[in-house]
Amino acid sequence: MNFLETLHRQQLATTRRQLFGRTALGLGTASMAGLLGDELSAAGTSTSTLGGGLHHLPKAKRVIYLFMSGGPSQHDLWDYKPKLADMFGEQLPAEVRDGQRITGMTANQKSGLPLCPSKYKFTKHDNNQDGVWISELLPHTAKVARELCVVHSTFTEAINHDPAVTYIQTGSQIAGRPSLGAWLSYGLGSMNEDLPHYVVMHAHSKHAEQSLFNRLWGPGFLPADHQGMLLRSGGDPVLYLSNPPGVTSNDRRDQLDALAAINQEQHRHFGNPEILARIKQHEMAYRMQTSVPELIDFSSESESTFKLYGEEARTPGTFAACCLNARRLAERGVRNIQIFHRGWDAHNRLPTEHESQCKDIDQGCAALVHDLRQRGMLDDTLVIWGGEFGRTVYCQGNLTRENYGRDHHPRCFTVWMAGGGVKAGITYGRTDDYGYNIVNADGSPMIPRPEKEHWTPGTMHIHDLNATILHLLGIDHRKLTYRYQGRDFRLTDVDGHVMHDLIA
Repeated sequence: MNFLETLHRQQLATTRRQLFGRTALGLGTASMAGLLGDELSAAGTSTSTLGGGLHHLPKAKRVIYLFMSGGPSQHDLWDYKPKLADMFGEQLPAEVRDGQRITGMTANQKSGLPLCPSKYKFTKHDNNQDGVWISELLPHTAKVARELCVVHSTFTEAINHDPAVTYIQTGSQIAGRPSLGAWLSYGLGSMNEDLPHYVVMHAHSKHAEQSLFNRLWGPGFLPADHQGMLLRSGGDPVLYLSNPPGVTSNDRRDQLDALAAINQEQHRHFGNPEILARIKQHEMAYRMQTSVPELIDFSSESESTFKLYGEEARTPGTFAACCLNARRLAERGVRNIQIFHRGWDAHNRLPTEHESQCKDIDQGCAALVHDLRQRGMLDDTLVIWGGEFGRTVYCQGNLTRENYGRDHHPRCFTVWMAGGGVKAGITYGRTDDYGYNIVNADGSPMIPRPEKEHWTPGTMHIHDLNATILHLLGIDHRKLTYRYQGRDFRLTDVDGHVMHDLIA
């Protein structure tokens, strides 16, 4: 069957229902346009007020998100609680917990909720305020303390991994919503037509890893071309990127041209926007056959770069190599880059696991911040570090001075940001002497958020974090919406407050 015969059969396949559906859509849209005039916004478009999807002038052009999947322990890394040293093994006071739910993993623990001070030494490092306490597990990160905006009062509602990761990545604990990177791709577009808007990497870990699903960097109900691209560390960096044996680049170009013609005809008949998205994806894949091999070739990097990131940066798949690749992607105009490092779910051997995990990520994090600064890129690149929640002050499992575990804790945890328009060298938010609840600046208990109030000063809900990320890139999180199944959806759902206290 030749090309024209294929098109003819597709035309004959149009059903009566499809014909009326397309006709009704055309008449309805034309009628509504006449009623609303310039206020008409087609379903699936952002309500942007400036060109390029921007609502105001941005401070950042791109985001590099270092996601520590599993929940790193703020108690052992960032949130220094010296008074706990004298309370080793004591039970968490009931008034501190105040009936808040805990996971089923410790609810019936025979030892109760014994307090567990960190075994690690903390040092106060100079920043642009009165200093920031950082654990001995992060000596390299401590060297860039003056660049960091450290938030101790991040919180969430989710208490288990999958809903918590889904929540912070997509704004909903229920799977199916677009990811942060997909929203940025949809709202801002691309600065490089040869690479995707959104690139994801998974760094190797030596410890048990929570599962991650591609919906966490997926487009949800947005057009499919906003899907994050997973850059692999072994084999082909992108699946099916290479031509099969016997197929030349010219052959592939001819095939894509023919396929695009068929798809355009399909779109003309059925009006499905996913068909156009597929055409874009095919074209992107063709251009990536040239751009991706150059991207992952580190031979042009200097010895001083490998000294900065560490020798592990020479090994594909390590966290250091992913950080170096993130800088290279940022240089090439990729707007959103995300590195997932798994294995932070330390329920019973936290010291062993966190020491190894910190060794994996510490130098790479510091090198990335330093490298962006020395290249003049940090001011317009927002770097974020954090997980889906924190860890408990009480021990899970057997408690000794040298070994302990910690359960999931959503009430407060630490996230840091650098560059991209945030204030450098500050700390924000406080927790109580147990690191269990957020408190006011004077240490008094924080009044819970009133039912109708969207934000309490001194706190940062994950919706607030995402609203602030969008704001720094020039987007009003309340206006970047997509109509789906009769409702306007957005990343921050019906919540979110821009953290102006953190913005320079």
